[in-house]
Amino acid sequence: MQDEIVEPPGSHEPTEFKKTPKKAAASGWIGSALEYYDFFIYAQAASLVFPIIFFPPSNPQLAIVASFATFGVGYVARPIGAFVLGHLGDVHGRKNMLVLCMMLIGLSTFLVAFLPTYEMVGIWAPILLVILRLVQGFAVGGEISGASAMIIEHAPFGRRGFFGSFTLQGVQAGQVLAAAVFLPLSAVMSTESFQSWGWRIPFLLSAVVVAAGIIIRRRVDETPAFQEEAAHGEVPKAPIVVAVKESGGDMLRVVCMALMNAIPTAVVAFGTTFATNAAYGVGLTATNYLWIVVSGNIVAVILIPFVGNLSDVIGRRPVIIVGCLGSGVLGYAYLYFVSQANLVGAFVMAMLMWGVVYQGYNAVFPSFFQELFPTRTRVTAFAVSQNLGTLITAFLPAIYAALAGPTPAACVVEKKFAPDVVLPTGETCRLAADAREADVIWTVGTITLVLAVIAAIAAFTARETYRVHMNDLGVPGTQPVPKDEYMRIRASGVDEPVH
Repeated sequence: MQDEIVEPPGSHEPTEFKKTPKKAAASGWIGSALEYYDFFIYAQAASLVFPIIFFPPSNPQLAIVASFATFGVGYVARPIGAFVLGHLGDVHGRKNMLVLCMMLIGLSTFLVAFLPTYEMVGIWAPILLVILRLVQGFAVGGEISGASAMIIEHAPFGRRGFFGSFTLQGVQAGQVLAAAVFLPLSAVMSTESFQSWGWRIPFLLSAVVVAAGIIIRRRVDETPAFQEEAAHGEVPKAPIVVAVKESGGDMLRVVCMALMNAIPTAVVAFGTTFATNAAYGVGLTATNYLWIVVSGNIVAVILIPFVGNLSDVIGRRPVIIVGCLGSGVLGYAYLYFVSQANLVGAFVMAMLMWGVVYQGYNAVFPSFFQELFPTRTRVTAFAVSQNLGTLITAFLPAIYAALAGPTPAACVVEKKFAPDVVLPTGETCRLAADAREADVIWTVGTITLVLAVIAAIAAFTARETYRVHMNDLGVPGTQPVPKDEYMRIRASGVDEPVH
């Protein structure tokens, strides 16, 4: 397929400016990969080392809850960033907003590498950590909405699901990089060295990440859909007001569907601590668990374009619904194998739940969420509603640690689980850990499944969008292109003028 497409006059696609789908997809992929590398190295560090170095060591459960709370505050800032950056994207263009996102997240991530520990400055350590996490969250608030808008507005009709999926393929690749960069460090370095200074290396590398991302994003063209609106004076002054007024119902649906962030939260954030923190008594090493995360994401990276393409053939809704319900149910099995320290079982279930089934949602939501809204409010409506949904899930790791916390501090001796220690209740630490593990399976698994069901219901009630032209998206009463005609356009890449 050529990478310069000009739609014929009379088409319901933008016709005044050329589309460059491959260039836009490459830019979105690389930009999202680099930006989410920055975001997820924080998630890995919050699970592996932050409870130990940024919080008082005397209470393991409190340290874990506090560490996950600092992880969660990044999501608190995301709706604010979505509002501000979404406004910039709808008023001043997708390209300029994406460059700003990259600069903000790169700087805030780089500065984490220089933070003092709790032992050095006491309470100031977590305070400074929270401030930088807020800046991170603010920047990420506009990333996926801006990047996916850039891609689908350049994509040819009939291929938006395929091209839009590259945004999330980049996000998954960023997670692979984030986990993979910790692997050699955790494997080669001693625990003391890793906790002392080794964890800072991935944050220092973000300086290279941000420089590369800015260069790449400055080279992509603004989208033809936005250029047409700007040329004809149709850019709204207050996109959020217009979005809520015209698309409030669809924004609520996106909020509910975005609750599927509970799946990566359970695997990447809480799951890492559950598997590796000595106080839970599971006993998997950081290196072993990081391989689970890396492998699951590699499977996802491979699968995502195929799932995106499938949604171009059978529709967005069925693919998303299967992804939501399937991954929600599989959460129980995944947590069970982790609790048993069954590395092979946990690995297989992570591949199935996270790497395969969850991608029914993950690969399709960038295009589906965008298609629910018209061009003039697309970035704002997507960004604000999607980030409100993820905000609801942001503190799940802290809630899980509070509801199904680890064993008491007496069960950890010299940073290792002591199974034979007898607690004041008369039970051994091993028995206490077994009870905690059962609590984790049912508490985390049930909350995850409930949120997945809510997301599936929201997708079921939404209108199908895959056969609707770009200029008709978000317009009440618009009829989709007949299936036969749609498949012809998909195959030929040529849209016929409307007479």
